Order: sequence, then structure tokens, then C-alpha cells
Amino acid sequence: MKNKKTLKTILSVTVNVLLYAFIALCIFGIIVSIMSKKDSDGTATIFGVQMRLVVSPSMEKCDQTDVSGFEIKDIKTKSVVFIKVVPDSVDEKNEFYKSLRKGDVLTFKYTYVTQETITHRIIDIYENGRGGYIIKLQGDNKNTEDGVLTQIIDTSDEISTNYVIGKVTATSYLLGLFIYALKSPIGLICLIILPSIIIMVLEIIKIVNVLSAEKKKKLQSAEEELILLREKLKQLESGEGKATESAPVETVESATANAPESAPVETPETPA
Repeated sequence: MKNKKTLKTILSVTVNVLLYAFIALCIFGIIVSIMSKKDSDGTATIFGVQMRLVVSPSMEKCDQTDVSGFEIKDIKTKSVVFIKVVPDSVDEKNEFYKSLRKGDVLTFKYTYVTQETITHRIIDIYENGRGGYIIKLQGDNKNTEDGVLTQIIDTSDEISTNYVIGKVTATSYLLGLFIYALKSPIGLICLIILPSIIIMVLEIIKIVNVLSAEKKKKLQSAEEELILLREKLKQLESGEGKATESAPVETVESATANAPESAPVETPETPA
């Protein structure tokens, strides 16, 4: 009985946590949709931060590249990267580029045959003498089929198709897997629709149980009141019976015996 009650409590807490998490996720999605600013390829930016999915293994861990001294290390395929976007104002933009160091990871646009979005590490950065910087970038993974390619970006060239989107400040592989799963119909059903249905059913069951308990409580209260009324009625009937038995009954004899003697009646004498 105790184990059953404990299991029921755990299930209730789990359902509540899932429900609140789902509501928080929905609210977050609404906030992002309202406050986000989308760039040319449809990626949303909120509070100066972008989230992008990594689709290639170029930044995965490789024995040929020592990244032990860097903040951002292994970036697996399907990971989400959080990007601090390059500011719009000139002064803030200059400060942004001035703060970059060798080993930082950037997400940028680069054109080979077509323009691509790439996330690579800075292998060299220096001023170009024209108020900008020359940034050289490479992927960490030297074992890729494409080989090691170096990208060079001149930040002072404002008309170039090669430009920095921002600096990678954090990554999440689990969140990336979750987002990838949501992109498939089966993942959407398993991660969003099915849990929502389960939560709704459990909440309906909880409501039905509460209503049933209240109804049962009311019936029990009514039965208790009926029992009390029956007991009171019995007590009243018993009291009336005793009162009737104890009342004195006078007989005719006693009534007559107790009556005062009547005076003699004198008859008038008849004259002779």
C-alpha cells in the first residue's frame, strides 16, 4: 500500500514537471518568434545571439589538432552552436573584432562556388592597415575527406560575400539531437504530440478522480446525516413510550372513594 502511494506521488510529480517544461518551451518559442530578428537565410537572432546546427564534421575532435587550451573544443555534427552576432554599430563592431583571439571559433559566410555557412577556428588574425582585420580560419578535423581548407576574411571589405556572422560562445550536442528529432515527423510525434496527449489524459483522469472523491464525500456525509436523524427519531419514539407507561390511571372506584359524602336529602312531611 505504501509503495503504491509512493509510486503514485512520483508519477504525479513527473507529470507536473513535464507539463511545466512543455508550457515553458511553448512560452520560450512564442517569445523567440516575437522578439527574434531573422537574417537573409532565415536564422533567428534574439538578444544578439543566434542558434545554428552544425551539419559537417569539420570541427570534431582530431588527434592532429591540439585544442586543450581553447574554450570551445569538440563540436560534433548535429550540435547546436550559440553565436554572439557581430554588432551593427561601427564602434561596437570594432570592439568585437578587437576582442577576437587565435583559437576563437567563428561562424561565417564564405563563397567557393556558392555561398556557404561555415564554423571554423581562427588560426591567425591581424590588422590589415585599413581599419579592419585579416582573419584566417581552419577546421579542427584534419581527417575529413575534403582535406584542410583555409578561409581568409577581410573585415574591411564591406561588399565581399565572405563575412563574419559572429563568435561561437557555447555548444550543445543534446539540444542539437533534440532539434534534429523535431524536424522529422516521427520525432515530432514522439517528443511533442505524444507527451502532450499523455499529459492531457493524465490531467483528465486526475480531474475525474477529484470529482469522484468529492461526490463520494458528499454521499458519505449525507449517509452520516441520515443515520443521525434515524438515531434521533428512535430516541424520540423511546422517550414518548416511557412517558405514556409512567402516567397514573384512576379507576372509577378510587374516584368514587375519594369523592366527598353527599348530605342526606330531607323529604317534606306529608300532612295527616
